[in-house]
Amino acid sequence: MSEFFHQPVMGREVVEGLVVRSQGHYLDATVGGGGHSRLILAVAPDVSLTAIDQDQQALVAAQAQLGEYGDQVQFWHGNFAEYDPGRIRFDGIVADLGVSSAQFDRPERGFSFRHEADLDMRMDQRQSLTAAEIINTWDDKALADLFFKYGEERLSRQIARRIVEQRPFQTTTTLANTIAHAVPGKYRYGRIHPATRVFQALRIAVNRELEVLEMLLQRAPVWLKPEGRLALISFHSLEDRLVKHTLRATETLKVLTKKPILPHAEEIENNPRARSAKLRIAERLADF
Repeated sequence: MSEFFHQPVMGREVVEGLVVRSQGHYLDATVGGGGHSRLILAVAPDVSLTAIDQDQQALVAAQAQLGEYGDQVQFWHGNFAEYDPGRIRFDGIVADLGVSSAQFDRPERGFSFRHEADLDMRMDQRQSLTAAEIINTWDDKALADLFFKYGEERLSRQIARRIVEQRPFQTTTTLANTIAHAVPGKYRYGRIHPATRVFQALRIAVNRELEVLEMLLQRAPVWLKPEGRLALISFHSLEDRLVKHTLRATETLKVLTKKPILPHAEEIENNPRARSAKLRIAERLADF
């Protein structure tokens, strides 16, 4: 599972933003390859951490990457929206909301149209809903609404009509090719592939990404100790907008980032997938 290791996005900024300290207990709500967790644990020898991931392959990889820390790390398999810490309260919580490089790069997971694969897109392989079920069973209006809402795709209606006309679809590449031929030539050869926004919308729907993010934003402040901090990394405007407005509206939190922290040019050069990342940080008020 070594391919699940990835360079953590804005790792230094996350550790500084959380003010990681000796004897602190931290929650990595999306441990992935364990990159952020390793940086947190490296701050002091008595730091402890709880690591969550809904992707079993990622969790196995994180257990291997962080194995040297022994009992300092506790692992939990599941979505952070279903997690219950009981009476535990954390000094800091981090959530990297992006899809990991390993998930994109493993063709069989069906997240990317760069490889031919089944239309899957499930982060948690235990769930039943897949991208293929959505594409092959939803009517054209439901598909168009999905592509517009979660993909911000302005040609959603004509793409949805073409999909319904030509389905069933089983693979990522056949769907992507159909989408490409459903749009005008000028649009087809634009800056990004015309299937990009549709695939984003499908992934969000399959994994209920915005729904579970809303749950995390409601619960995470309760899981923090007074003056504990929450660091959230988003990768598209829908997530960032939800994070920004919810943090501002939560009376138990003080927002520490009026504008999101962005990765430096050097990091983007070394890790191009970091280019769209935005980090926002908030602190639980001591009076609550």
